[in-house]
Amino acid sequence: MTNIIIAGAIGLILSMLGTPVAIRLFSRRGYGQEIREEGPSGHHGKRGTPTMGGTVIVLASLLAYGGSHAATLTPPTVSGMLVLFLMTGLGAVGFLDDFIKIYKQRSLGLRSGAKALGQLVVGAVFAVMVTQQANVYGITPAEPRLSFLRDFGPSIGIVGFTVWVLIMIVGFSNAVNLTDGLDGLASGATGVVLAAYVLIGNWQLRNNCIDQLGPNCYWVRDPLDLAVVAAAVLGALIGFLWWNAPPARIFMGDTGSLALGGVLAGLAIATRTQLLLIILAGLCVIITMSVIIQVGSFKLTGKRVFRMAPLQHHFELKGWAETTIVVRFWLIAMLCSALGLGLFYFEWMPR
Repeated sequence: MTNIIIAGAIGLILSMLGTPVAIRLFSRRGYGQEIREEGPSGHHGKRGTPTMGGTVIVLASLLAYGGSHAATLTPPTVSGMLVLFLMTGLGAVGFLDDFIKIYKQRSLGLRSGAKALGQLVVGAVFAVMVTQQANVYGITPAEPRLSFLRDFGPSIGIVGFTVWVLIMIVGFSNAVNLTDGLDGLASGATGVVLAAYVLIGNWQLRNNCIDQLGPNCYWVRDPLDLAVVAAAVLGALIGFLWWNAPPARIFMGDTGSLALGGVLAGLAIATRTQLLLIILAGLCVIITMSVIIQVGSFKLTGKRVFRMAPLQHHFELKGWAETTIVVRFWLIAMLCSALGLGLFYFEWMPR
């Protein structure tokens, strides 16, 4: 538990103090956000706001994780390092995307093929490594199986598992990217999911099958360290949100959104709660579905379901204030996370 508190505190302090430094540095160098011309008119006033703030989140998270282990004199674990590798790798892909946008002064960065390739390469390395590196009890960070509250069903094989992991990683990194359309929206939405994973990791530690074998115990390799990872990123995200809340003084950019989507997918895979993430991160899933519905409807019927997708922009065009949308979507994110946690703990409730 000490590791969790220290990781969260270090992440918060580093991000809180580091973000204004990044704002000044990026502003001085002209690393400002480009705005799509077809977007809501109210966004044009945000042109030039510093972006790539996700670099602060990633760096603060890594330092917080390392600092917590140094403070408690405990070694990092394979599970924790793999999830952080996934976060950092996807953050690097996002950084390239953001840098190209800034360098070429346009709202589009990497070509979609190049961006997807970067996500797939990082994800494939993670997918292969996560099924190896067993501990002394023979438990690997993940098994080639599907999971909800724990693994279920037969093995789907390393190839099938790799494909499934890539779908999760690409899906959730892009889902957070689509959610990142209003000031503070993605930060708050992913923050509540990370908070849920702090609780999930801690609960899995207290009910692991090594210490107490039982019908509801968890075969998770490093549950405490996964909670430490979640706490480190959560602390960094809260510190960043202080400056990213409406009106934002800095944007996380693709650097942050891809990294956050990656860490959510990585935590779900390593804690054996893959399908539960769909509920925990329900807001991101809903926003992604709005884009799929919009595109599908237009291609099939020539008509649009929403005034604009992703969903948050639909409500902007209906006249909702940006802060109203952000706060209400945060509430939806909290409800989704609470529902996911409720399902997670349901089997432990007395009957």
